[in-house]
Amino acid sequence: MPLTIQENIALLNMMSSDNLEDDLKSVQLHSPSERRLQSDGACVEERVRTSRGDILVAVRGDRKKPALITYHDLGLNYASNFQAFFNFVEMRPVLEKFCVYHINAPGQEEGAPPLPEDYTYPSMDALASQIDFVLGHFGIRSFIGFGVGAGANILARYANGSPQKVNALVLINCTSTQAGWTEWLYQKINTRQLRSSGMTQSAVDYLMWHHFGRSTDDRNHDLAQVYKECFNQVNPINLAMFIDAFLRRSDLGISRDNNTIKVPVLNVTGALSPHVDDTVTFNGRLDPAKTSWLSISDCGMVLEEQPSKVAEAVRLFLQGEGYCR
Repeated sequence: MPLTIQENIALLNMMSSDNLEDDLKSVQLHSPSERRLQSDGACVEERVRTSRGDILVAVRGDRKKPALITYHDLGLNYASNFQAFFNFVEMRPVLEKFCVYHINAPGQEEGAPPLPEDYTYPSMDALASQIDFVLGHFGIRSFIGFGVGAGANILARYANGSPQKVNALVLINCTSTQAGWTEWLYQKINTRQLRSSGMTQSAVDYLMWHHFGRSTDDRNHDLAQVYKECFNQVNPINLAMFIDAFLRRSDLGISRDNNTIKVPVLNVTGALSPHVDDTVTFNGRLDPAKTSWLSISDCGMVLEEQPSKVAEAVRLFLQGEGYCR
């Protein structure tokens, strides 16, 4: 007997339901990939001997290509500061043109043991001078510098003293002045806690503010949690030494009219970063003909929150300097 229209519709609905159930059964559920701020194995790590002890340098790419040297910020190392950004798809045109050398400040690498009690941590000038040992170890004549925060200050120092060895700089949240009283007091409290009690909540809160500015959890709760966990993996005693070195930094001693940095600079910050004013001051001390200042909206930690915009800016900047064509 022929089926009625209503029976046909019911049958079709049953078939659709059965097919849907079959389709759903065939779908394999996958847990979301865990975000990792540890080394992913893309780099070859080497120890480089310097006058102030060995430092870890991670190398990625063909060593016959032009060199790009990175230097990380406080509370981070090469993997946690740069790995995710350099793995970003829009950074591939840059990676294809360069060999990347990631410098780690003494004792800041993954799994670093506490530095000896009698170890005198290098000053910011001494950290900058260690770059010469890296260049000699790998046979690098000149390089592009890419630094964040404290690392940006170190690379700026080196470029100011050895402009013939630096082709250009990409600097994020770079400060060019001495630490103010507020920064000095806050940092002193945190370094004492790091030495006596390890990574306290107060120290974590400070590092989150230093990297992201305020209201990070409201902008990206997951990213904030990842970095809070990351900071708890840092050797607190070694970090306290690095922070102290940054706190004791001298003024770069540059001005637009006298003794300014002679190489092209891409000066970057995030609009929500606590270091915007520092980058503005730094920008005012650079040669305007060789400097580009970029403030990226809706972020504090630009490499993590706006990687696409930063990658595009870096690519265009390097194209203007004759690279990445």
